[in-house]
Amino acid sequence: MPTTPTPQPHSGPKLLDRITSTCRVKHYSRRTAVTYRGWVRDFVRFHRKRAGHFVHPDQMGGPEIEAYLHHLAVDRRVAASTQNQALNAVVFLYKQVLKMDPGRFNATRAKRPVNVPVVLSREEIVRLLSVITPPAQLITQVMYAGGLRVSEACSLRVKDIDLERRQISIRRGKGAKDRLSLLPERLVKPLRETFRRREALHQQDLARGEGWVELPHAFSIKSPQAAWSLPWQYLFASHKLSRHPDTGQTGRWHLHEATVQKAVKVAAERAKIFKRVTSHTLRHSFATHLLEDGYDIRTIQKLLGHTDLKTTMIYTHCQTQASKGVMGVRSPLDGVREARTET
Repeated sequence: MPTTPTPQPHSGPKLLDRITSTCRVKHYSRRTAVTYRGWVRDFVRFHRKRAGHFVHPDQMGGPEIEAYLHHLAVDRRVAASTQNQALNAVVFLYKQVLKMDPGRFNATRAKRPVNVPVVLSREEIVRLLSVITPPAQLITQVMYAGGLRVSEACSLRVKDIDLERRQISIRRGKGAKDRLSLLPERLVKPLRETFRRREALHQQDLARGEGWVELPHAFSIKSPQAAWSLPWQYLFASHKLSRHPDTGQTGRWHLHEATVQKAVKVAAERAKIFKRVTSHTLRHSFATHLLEDGYDIRTIQKLLGHTDLKTTMIYTHCQTQASKGVMGVRSPLDGVREARTET
């Protein structure tokens, strides 16, 4: 039986700060910490408006969580993934931060739609990549070439590119998993040039005493000098320096994901591609084109870093064969048209 939440004294660090520190202890990404803080803030605001005064989460439990989830699904009509994200944040608050069992709760759940990914043809990929302007041009080519997410491509470090083996190492991708992906021959030369420019920029930063970069987790304690070395620098670097919000150190962060996303959107308009094209469309197209080339689904699953094969199977609905349509099936209308031509 779940225990009834016991109110705790409101002392020590503020609630949102405790969420951040707990995420760090558990090695969650900074993005996850920011997301969880936002949902917990929304959860508290919802019940403050509902009760007419502030109610601390340790004075609430299952019924309040249920009411909040119902509000998200029915009143705000959020997507299933959004509601699940909010639920994860609130459960994290109770179990990991407050160390409380919130009790049982049931709520109206947002219905998860089954969406078929938007996929570009190879000709559309050529048109799209040809009109994307620097600095996003090379990074989008890498994304399509290896099926990388935009966050994975932006956070690549110099050491993650192996030109000799023609492979890319994705470190701590979605789900904190490492994997290897493809590096085509045609990108070797532009990446070598990027290495040269990146080294020159790093030398300029070092001369100013600003060549520092954040290292992952405990590695900064084990090898603190690595933060000043070229291999650990972000490959696709920002054009300006920034101050780290936690350490106060000044260094060069990677190219912002929004910059790449905007560049893809603008390029799709310029290329006159009348589909809903996002940076993730490159990843969808990568998987679908590999299927069309005859690669087996488990190989593609491994390249994409999917845990569940069902996630990869969605691309079997997108593949085409030569001039045939979806899943290689030819429409009967084409047969009717040919029959009329013969008569």
